[in-house]
Order: sequence, then structure tokens, then C-alpha cells
Amino acid sequence: MNELEVMPRLAPAGTPAVASAALPVPTARYRPARTPARVTPGSGPAVTRAFRLRLRWSDASVVLAACVGVAITSGSANSLAVVALSLLIALAWLGALSVFRTRESRVLCVGVTEYRRVVGASAMTFGVLGIVVSVAQWDSARSFFLLSLPLGITSLVAERWLWRKWLGRAGNGGRALSRVVVVGTDSDVSYVVAQMRRKLGLAYSVVGAVTDVGGVDGRSFGASDVPVSHDLDRVADRAVELGADAVVIASVPRDRDGYVQAVSWSLEGRAIDLILATSLANIAGPRIRFRPVEGLPLIHVEVPQFEGARHVLKRGFDVAVAGTALLLLAPLLAVVALLIRWDSPGPALFRQERVGRDGGHFTMLKFRSMVVTAESDLAALRDLNEGSGALFKIRQDPRVTRIGRFIRKHSIDELPQLWNILVGDMSVVGPRPPLPTEVSSYEEHVHRRLYIRPGLTGMWQVNGRSTLDWEESVRLDLFYVENWSLVGDLVIMWRTLREVRSPAGAF
Repeated sequence: MNELEVMPRLAPAGTPAVASAALPVPTARYRPARTPARVTPGSGPAVTRAFRLRLRWSDASVVLAACVGVAITSGSANSLAVVALSLLIALAWLGALSVFRTRESRVLCVGVTEYRRVVGASAMTFGVLGIVVSVAQWDSARSFFLLSLPLGITSLVAERWLWRKWLGRAGNGGRALSRVVVVGTDSDVSYVVAQMRRKLGLAYSVVGAVTDVGGVDGRSFGASDVPVSHDLDRVADRAVELGADAVVIASVPRDRDGYVQAVSWSLEGRAIDLILATSLANIAGPRIRFRPVEGLPLIHVEVPQFEGARHVLKRGFDVAVAGTALLLLAPLLAVVALLIRWDSPGPALFRQERVGRDGGHFTMLKFRSMVVTAESDLAALRDLNEGSGALFKIRQDPRVTRIGRFIRKHSIDELPQLWNILVGDMSVVGPRPPLPTEVSSYEEHVHRRLYIRPGLTGMWQVNGRSTLDWEESVRLDLFYVENWSLVGDLVIMWRTLREVRSPAGAF
């Protein structure tokens, strides 16, 4: 769900639109010389090339192990034909990984697109293999479907994830796949720099900023160590000076019609890419389609769908996960309930009215983590509220019990909501389930959070939990509502398990 997309060079849209930009405009006969950006130690291109080379070798190792290894362990290695077939499948699989551009710099270490392409390439390989085997009636190839496909996909995804972890540790020294200069208004540049450092640190290293606010060049940007300049007409030269391999335009500076196109032209011949940070709120890549029309490139934005087959599939996934989890976790749930009853008087479960899909109310279940008089004690604690917006939170809430503090920290108190998921009140992944009092104070656009079922976990859970301010919490929920996918849900579930193991922001 990446908010940044590398854009191709923009086609000329007419001379009048560019005339207001002060950047140099090449003539029709001009062909700029190829001037590479200055390469510095640990620079983006060098890191990217080395990283992609490592990926090629590790992908090949995983695929060969999944194919040839299956032939050996199944006892079919004595057949030369089966070994040859395993090598042929491995080559086809590696070719599909290249055709699907799974090692493209734009998708590496950002979001779920990389994983989606790996799974798609693997599925395509075995889909074609299935057709060939069915036609040839080659029964000995069935073991590859039963073992190689699931083993290979799982190993490839795990391998890519491990490489991300490795790059994250290497990135602590200031290395990343791409070094960028961010351009735009002061506020927009500030937001993009913060988001890149918070969520895209593996892919982008911000080495400079150019803003429209006058001041002394060279100062640090905000609390960061990003050097800032204010000459909007020398963006390309600034990028070369800083050794950047991409320029990110966070927004078009005021009174600069045609500025994006002028920057694009000034970058020609400099081995520097142009990236646009979209200002269209809550719109992710899967909903955006480009339609090139002569003289007028169009961007199609799909309208979000809140019904249909995708939501039926999501519901089936919820039932399967919740039902399985309840069966496996039944002993743990019983032990937690006994500990709660032993720790403080009162029931083990806490029931509370929450607002679900389309504004309908339901009774949400949680393990009781507070004293039984918690709701009646709330009025006396209003002045201590540390939450923002409609949220009420206190870091050292005196109403929380000893057992309650532990189960809240590790989100164990939320497990009874598996029953709410099973009966259809909630989903495994979704927006945070709000209280009726919260909903009554919503602004009009915030009601879009109620278009789908609330979730046991969600983007709020894996992006700071209680430390999020109200605006950021709303932004994350609205983004999820309009752009969710099953692959994205699986990623959020995986990140939730990490948060539960090493909790941060829970109180």
C-alpha cells in the first residue's frame, strides 16, 4: 500500500503551460549528454545493484532446493527424466520471477507488491505446468504440485522477508535502495520526509529537501538532519550535488504552473528518476490506472467497492480463521478467565456496546482488564485523558488490574472477539470498533469507517496503537476501508503477531 509511485517522464503538454516555470527548457533539437549523478559510498544505485544480485542468487537457491530437493527426497532421483524435469521447472520458475519483475527496484522492500508478484509468478509457473502435465498424462510430476509449489512459495516469501530484515540492519548506517531529494511546499515536504523515514526507510533515504519557504540554505529540516535549500530552479543541480538518484515532488510550489514538467526536463541525461507523491488522500496503487492519451495523460481512480465477491471471500476467510483460532486457543482462554476471576472480583468477560458495519450496534466481548466499577469511575478521570479526538486513554489508568495490565500489553484481552468475528459482528482485520459516544462526535467523512466490519486488528494496531493521534488514526482507518486486500490483511496479521510479541504503544 505504498503512497509513492515512480512515474515515467511526462510527455509535453504544451508550451504555454511550461512558460511560467523558470527551469531551463530543452529545444526540439537538444539532446542532453548523459551525466550520471555523483556516486558516493553506500549510494542508492550501488546498494540496489548489490541487493538485486543477492536476490538473484538466493531466489535460485530456493527454487532449486524446492524442485530438485523434492525429486531427491521422494526417491525419484534415480530417474534421469524426473531430475531433468525438476531442472526445467526450476528454470521456468526463475524465468517467471524475472518476467513478473519481482526484483524491480520500485517494489523492493516496500509494501506487499513484491510478495504479490512472487506469488503470482509461482502460480503462473505451476499453472502452465499443470496444463502440460494433464495433456502429457505425466503422473510422476504430481509431487511437484503437492510439495514444490507450497514449499517454494513459502520459502520465497520468507527469503524476501529475511532480506528486508537484513537491509533494515544495513540501512542503519544511512544506506537505502534509493537516495532522494524532496521538493515542494514546506508543510508537504515535512510530511513526506516524516513518512519516508517512518515507513519507507529501507527503500528511500532522504538526502536533501528543496522548499518554497525563504530562509538560509543548508539548515536542517525540522528536527531531522536533512539539509534544505530554497532555489526551486536548481533542483536537478542540487540532486547531482547530493548524489541523489531520484527527486520526489511532494507538491507543486505556489504559482508554478508546469513546474513538474520543467523539473522532468531538467533531469534528462542525469540518471535521476522523478517520483510524484500523490496528494489524493486514501488512494492506493491498486485503485489507480494510467491511460495515456495523446496530449492528455489520464489517471483513472477506481471507485471503492463495499459489496461483492471480494467481501464474500473476506467473510469466508474470517470464519475460517476465527473458528480455527477458537479451537486451538480454547485452553489458553480458559486459563486467562480463571486468572482474571482469581485476581479481582467480577466476571471474566467484559461486554460493551460498539458500533459496527453501517452503524449497527453489537455487543463486543473482551477479557475484563479493569475493576468492575470502571465505567462508573470514568467521570472522575476525564481530566486525566491522554487520548486525542474522541478517544479516551490514560497511560497509568488506576482502574486496570494486575492481570489486566499484562493481557492489555500483549492484546490477550482482545481474544474473545474471535466469537464476534465468527458470528459476523467483526472481521479479523478492519478499522477499530468505536463506541457509540465516539460515533456521535464524528465529522461527516469519518463515518466512512463504518462502511465495513470493524477488526480485531488493523492498521491502527500495527502503526502505534494508543500513541497515534486522532487524525492519524482516522487517516489509517479510511485508507484501509477503501484499499484493503486479502494479501494486505495477511501482512497486517503477521505484523500484529510481531507487535504482540514485542508490544509498543499499548496502554
